[in-house]
Amino acid sequence: MDFANLPRRRLIQGAAATAAAAGLGGLAATPAQAAQYPPTHWIPASSSNYTVSSRPSSYPLDFVVVHVTQEYFQDAVDIFQNPARAVSSHYLIASADGYIAQLVREKDIAWHAGNWNYNTRSIGIEHEGWVDKPSWFTDVMYQRSAQLTAAICDRYGIPRTRDRIIGHNEVPGATHTDPGPNWNWTKYMRLVRAA
Repeated sequence: MDFANLPRRRLIQGAAATAAAAGLGGLAATPAQAAQYPPTHWIPASSSNYTVSSRPSSYPLDFVVVHVTQEYFQDAVDIFQNPARAVSSHYLIASADGYIAQLVREKDIAWHAGNWNYNTRSIGIEHEGWVDKPSWFTDVMYQRSAQLTAAICDRYGIPRTRDRIIGHNEVPGATHTDPGPNWNWTKYMRLVRAA
C-alpha cells in the first residue's frame, strides 16, 4: 500500500462520490441542457435606430416578440440600417434557408414593438415574408427561429410559453397585424419546446 498518496486518494474518492451524488459523474444522466444559439451573422442596424443599454441588469427580459417583415430580407436590412427609419429588431431570419442576421445586441433595446415598455423587456425576431403569403413561412425558417427563441428564453429565464412568446399584434397598443393568421403557432411552439 502506498501510504504517501493515501490522503490524495481519499480526497479524489470523496470528490468523485460528491460529484456522483450531485449528478455530475461522467456517465451519469444529465438534466436537459439549455438550448444552443444557432449560427448568427452580425449585420448591425444603424445606431440611431436602437437604444444602448445593459439588459438584463437595466431592464428584465420577459418576452420574445415574433414579427414578419412585409419586406424581402435585404430590404428589411436596408430599413434597419437607415437612420431615418427609427426602427430595428434584434434578429432577422431569411425564409429560404433560415439564415439569421443579428442587427442589435441583446443587451440593447431594439425599437421593434411600438411600445417602449415592451421594447425594454423583449427580444424582437423578424421573419422575412408577408402575413398573407404563408409560403414564406418555411420549415427551415420555423426551425431556426424556434432554436433561437428557445436559446433566448433559456438564457434569460423566459418561460417557453405562449404568453411570453408573442406576436407583434399582441403587444398592447399594437397597430400591426404580424405575424398574422398564417403563422403556425402550434408548430412553432412545439419546435420551441423541443429545442
